[in-house]
Amino acid sequence: MDKETENLKKIISDKFGIEKKRIRLKELEFVVSDPDIWKENKTEAGEKTKEYGLLKSEIDEFDAIKTPEEAHKFEERFMTKNKYENLPAIISVSPGAGGEDAADWAQMLLTMYKNYAARRKWKISKVASDTIEIKGEDAYNILRKEYGVHRLVRISPYDAKKLRHTSFALVEVLPAFGKLDTEKIEIPEKDIKVDFARSSGPGGQNVNKVETAVRVVHIPTGLSALSQAERSQTQNRERALAILKAKLIKLLEEKQETEIKSLKTRVSPEWGHQIRSYVLHPYKLVKDHRSEYETAKIDDVLAGNLDGFIEAELKLD
Repeated sequence: MDKETENLKKIISDKFGIEKKRIRLKELEFVVSDPDIWKENKTEAGEKTKEYGLLKSEIDEFDAIKTPEEAHKFEERFMTKNKYENLPAIISVSPGAGGEDAADWAQMLLTMYKNYAARRKWKISKVASDTIEIKGEDAYNILRKEYGVHRLVRISPYDAKKLRHTSFALVEVLPAFGKLDTEKIEIPEKDIKVDFARSSGPGGQNVNKVETAVRVVHIPTGLSALSQAERSQTQNRERALAILKAKLIKLLEEKQETEIKSLKTRVSPEWGHQIRSYVLHPYKLVKDHRSEYETAKIDDVLAGNLDGFIEAELKLD
């Protein structure tokens, strides 16, 4: 290895804390090699095994650097890595003003993301009528820039006069933190309001008799999360609380605060942040207002072909 590469590797090692990661890797290697860990706590075992795999991959890639070009590629790749990489994504779609048209548009978008996930062979699970969780390699990092307001222009199927309508829907994309991460976040009980309701959809007699759906609200900010897909009230409460914590963590980062108790201002949806337009009439066009990427193949896009848009979004980092 030449001197230039050695110097670059030292700079990169200091920048990304490679030696500290080696120490952590050895600790994890000892933990995950213990067969009893799976008997004691399967959730913790799964998360530590995942952390071990990610750290080992990064260190192996660093150790394989032999040229300045490889060093620069490594640096570029890990500089652009999102710290929530490899986490599942939680996608919620809320209709804006517009009645039936807006509600229909929100469901169309939710279906679009389900189709995109299916194309990538990712696992999709329902959280609530307007929310899904997507599990797959790098799911959150890939989908995170879909966050924002999506606008639809079409001839309304709900208008007897067949007039053109504009509808809006807000897409929220959050990282699905593991149980260990969410347990570290504490929300004062006085700041939480919990509402119960009957779950909708299939689920047998239990659904009709017991209020299993749970909505949790963070009173100071007004942020809320709903879970209605689990079988029990307890499970739905845990899942809704985990989603609420993800929203609060995101808000903490945006406000550059360090403690949940610092968040005292009510939050309003960002309806002014329009990121993409979908036009079905008088012409066909989907255009992203950040990357300027566009296509006339709107039917393909709504069927889940989002690759061009997502690649263009990620290049903006």
